[in-house]
Amino acid sequence: MSGPIVLGIETSCDETGVAVVEGSVVRSSVLGSQVDLHARFGGVVPEVAARAHVEAIRPLVHQALTAAGIHSDQLDAVAATRGPGLAGALMVGFGFGKALAWSLRKPFYGIDHMEGHLFAPRLEFPDYEPPAVVLLASGGHSQIVHVARWGVYETLGRTIDDAAGEAFDKLARFLGLGYPGGPAIDRESEGGDPDAIRFPRALADRPFDFSFSGLKTAVVTFLEKAKREGTLPSRADVAASIQEAIVDVLVDKTFNAVEATGVDAVGGGGGVLANRRLRTRLAEEAERRGVRLFVPAPRLCTDNGAMIAAVAVQRIEAGVPPTPWPEDVDPGLSLG
Repeated sequence: MSGPIVLGIETSCDETGVAVVEGSVVRSSVLGSQVDLHARFGGVVPEVAARAHVEAIRPLVHQALTAAGIHSDQLDAVAATRGPGLAGALMVGFGFGKALAWSLRKPFYGIDHMEGHLFAPRLEFPDYEPPAVVLLASGGHSQIVHVARWGVYETLGRTIDDAAGEAFDKLARFLGLGYPGGPAIDRESEGGDPDAIRFPRALADRPFDFSFSGLKTAVVTFLEKAKREGTLPSRADVAASIQEAIVDVLVDKTFNAVEATGVDAVGGGGGVLANRRLRTRLAEEAERRGVRLFVPAPRLCTDNGAMIAAVAVQRIEAGVPPTPWPEDVDPGLSLG
């Protein structure tokens, strides 16, 4: 055995993620996507998400255990996301995980979703250890975290309005590109010129914080004016320029934090880290500065059960007690 065997459950939003992790090895990882359910609404509907989790979770747990080749009795613990996220969605995974752990007489760990993203690179890179600066960017969160050591986190910067993924979603919807917006803009930007339009980069005077709400206004204003004047650029150029504006800010602020903390390692997590342009720019900047970069494969950047299990594995190995049974979900849970 290479370490504790943990079943991890993630249901903070619209993906039902279940995985079995042994030490730092992902034995299985399955995902129930709800993209088609929410696409016609242009975003996640909480009630729809919760019902879909209820339908998906039991068969996905069975699938994960089968794919891992283990029986539930062999688990050392069960872990589930406690927050932040949608209350109804969180309750499904947290309640199921707690009930399963209770029935098996195994420890149960309620895990911070964002801490899961901090741990995701650990499942792919054996040498990923603190201290590090980690960029967390998703549909609901954008923040830069200084990880001094596991369990000791300082949020250096965060968005003051829209998260990066939220900005992608809103702008993709405005451009008629569909949902989810990040992948849609990523695809549309192929062949486009990222320097075609210089959209604003906000909060230049605040080295670690983000603001993306003004970007939508700038894009709408620019396109309405261009339409009146008959100078509309190609949609590929618009998409590439939007993407570049978001990526520029994420990369610049991340490496501002690297300079401020003096670390030589950068990690990344959250669905926005699946963006190809962002991954390329982070790699280029890390190489230029001689900094080690730990951004896992896209399947580990987006929401998944493996990252939740990974946090629990570390807690077990560190001797951290399980979550008390009366504990409940916390939709507004804050990292650290």
